[in-house]
Amino acid sequence: MSRDNASVLDIFLAGQRVLEFAQDLSRDELETDRMRHSAILYQIEIMGEATKRLSNDYRNQHPDIPWREIAGMRDIIVHQYDRIAFDVVWSVVKTNIPALLKLIAPLLPEESMEP
Repeated sequence: MSRDNASVLDIFLAGQRVLEFAQDLSRDELETDRMRHSAILYQIEIMGEATKRLSNDYRNQHPDIPWREIAGMRDIIVHQYDRIAFDVVWSVVKTNIPALLKLIAPLLPEESMEP
């Protein structure tokens, strides 16, 4: 599997994990449940890091996907962890990630779909 394909798969799987971890979670619980909060932020970090591993050519071939924002969210979590806005994270979890997964699903490598 190419590096680009592996990275897209990593983004997709991490996004699915975010949604799984956030299932039945309220905005307030996101802030107070340290274990799930940490797990969700870590998966968002993975999404950003995998985005940074994509080649420029690949990103340019798919300009409808907000690559810069995905990588930027990772940077905020890693470098400004003490100033993370829970409302922003909540919006990312509830709105941005589901939309992103719909955009990325058609890009998944065929070999990832094999049983």
